[in-house]
Amino acid sequence: MHSDSNFTETPDGLGLMVKVDAARPLAELTVLVNLACDRAEGRPEKGAVILELGTTPVDRCEWPGEVNILAVNRWERAVRRLERLDTLNIAVAHGNCGGPAMELLLATDFRIGAPDLQLTLPVNEGHVWPGMLLYRLVQHLGLARARQVFIRGTGIPLRQASELGLVDEVCGDVPAAVRAGTALLERVSGREAAVRRQLLLEAATTEYDEALGAHLAACDRELRRLCVGREAAAPELTGKATA
Repeated sequence: MHSDSNFTETPDGLGLMVKVDAARPLAELTVLVNLACDRAEGRPEKGAVILELGTTPVDRCEWPGEVNILAVNRWERAVRRLERLDTLNIAVAHGNCGGPAMELLLATDFRIGAPDLQLTLPVNEGHVWPGMLLYRLVQHLGLARARQVFIRGTGIPLRQASELGLVDEVCGDVPAAVRAGTALLERVSGREAAVRRQLLLEAATTEYDEALGAHLAACDRELRRLCVGREAAAPELTGKATA
C-alpha cells in the first residue's frame, strides 16, 4: 500500500519528508499518516515532519467518499496523532489543496504555500464536510472569520489564505522553504514543543482560570530545566576562573 518512496530524509537531515497523494482512498491515507507518526516517533534525532501536499484531484474534493463512520473516526484519530507529535510539523502545499490535503494542512505547525496554491473546503453535493476541519478553522481564525469561509464554501486563493493566516509563508523554492521552516522551528524541540503547541490550541476554548494551572505547570518545568542548565554550567565556569 505504502512503500519507502513515500518517505525521504531532507538533504540537511533536519526532517522526514512525507509525500501525500490526496487521490488515495481514506483508509490508505489513514495508514500513511500513522506510518509517518511511527517513523517520527522512532527517529533517534527529533526533527520536523514535512508533508508534501500536491494538487488534489477534483473528485477528491468531495471528501471522504464512500466510507463508514468507523473509517472517518480512524482518520480523525490519525490526524490528531500527527497534530500532537513531539516532532514539529510543516506542510508544503501547491495547486488545489482540498479534501484530505486541506485537513492535514490545518493540523500542521507551519504551512508553506507555492505561488499556485488554492485551498478548497471539502464539499459534498454543496454541503461542506462537517469533520474536524471546521473545528480547526475556528481555532485558527476565530468564529466570525471561520463562518465567512464556511458560508462561501468555495476556493480560498493564496492571497486570502495568507491574509487569514492559513498559510505562513509563500515560496516557490520548496527546499529553501523547508530549510527556513525547520531552522525557525528547531528553536523549540521535543516534548517542550508539544507542550507549547497544546497551550496555544487550548487557549481559544479554555477559560483563563482553567488554563492557568496548565500554564503554571509548563512554567515550572521550564524553570527547573533552566536551573539544571545553570547548575551544569557552574562547575565549568568555576574551573575556568580557577585556571
